[in-house]
Amino acid sequence: MGSGRWSTDVYAAAASYRAATGTSAFAYSDSGARTVHADLDPKGVGAREARDSAEHPRSTPIAVLFDVTGSMRGVPRQLQTKLPQLLGLLLRKGYAADPQILFGAVGDATCDRVPLQIGQFESDNRMDDDLAKIVLEGGGGGQRTESYELAMYFMARHTALDAVRKRGRRGYLFLIGDELPYAAVKPKEVRAVIGDELAEPIAVEAIVAELQRSWDVYYILPSGAAHAGDATILGRWRALLGQNVIELDDLDAVCETIALTVGLGEEAIDLAAGVADLADLGSTAGATVGRALATVGAGRGAVVRGGLPRPSGPAADPAGGPAGGTVRL
Repeated sequence: MGSGRWSTDVYAAAASYRAATGTSAFAYSDSGARTVHADLDPKGVGAREARDSAEHPRSTPIAVLFDVTGSMRGVPRQLQTKLPQLLGLLLRKGYAADPQILFGAVGDATCDRVPLQIGQFESDNRMDDDLAKIVLEGGGGGQRTESYELAMYFMARHTALDAVRKRGRRGYLFLIGDELPYAAVKPKEVRAVIGDELAEPIAVEAIVAELQRSWDVYYILPSGAAHAGDATILGRWRALLGQNVIELDDLDAVCETIALTVGLGEEAIDLAAGVADLADLGSTAGATVGRALATVGAGRGAVVRGGLPRPSGPAADPAGGPAGGTVRL
């Protein structure tokens, strides 16, 4: 995947058609669908691939996974309406070479019918199509935990990134949510949702460490979410990701926040220049994004120094990451 080029004109034409016909941008979910769309089903997937090509010789993988339970169901709708701003910053402002964007959704594997949905890496308007196929289930278990660790497992072991393999540069993974991960990746859930066989659980700390070999991982907690500002939730994610935990006081600024985070990681801009770019594009999100990212940039490290060792054995992941540690529950 990842061929083609984004066109704002194509996006605008599709939006106009939907408006004229009364069609939802999330037609699959709004039709009443309660099963994962075949194109977003993670079960049996070898790897979602972000590959270089003659058209895109230096692919930059960007993955955006959002919680679709409870108060977070509005996030993908916001992302869909702001796609032109996201791609405008990444492409027209030159924040990233050949961005390839994957969208996905996270639920709760203990109780939801659709606990994990993973699209393809796309460079063109097919990323909008992937958003349209997401089921906005709105479930969750009500216990302040969702299956982020299951999503992280998939992204650690079922993605193949030429940026990592060829250039030793990590991709960018954004988790947007307002709850805690479970303590461990559970074999039963992995088998049911993804199809892998695990001998024993993997502690969330171990899967995060494995994930970070291929990805710079960020957690965004937006204002308006049920648990916005929750000290326990923020503290747990900071223990896992350090300063890559972003409190965002306006959900409407999520696309701009993602774009500037990538621009900072690619060293294409500093924060002041990024905020100025937002104003240049007519965005009013500059102050919000500036506050959100004030403490993020200093610790970024998009370059994996010295490349990645390649493990052997059946537990090695498609991108060359390690098998990860385990813990017994």
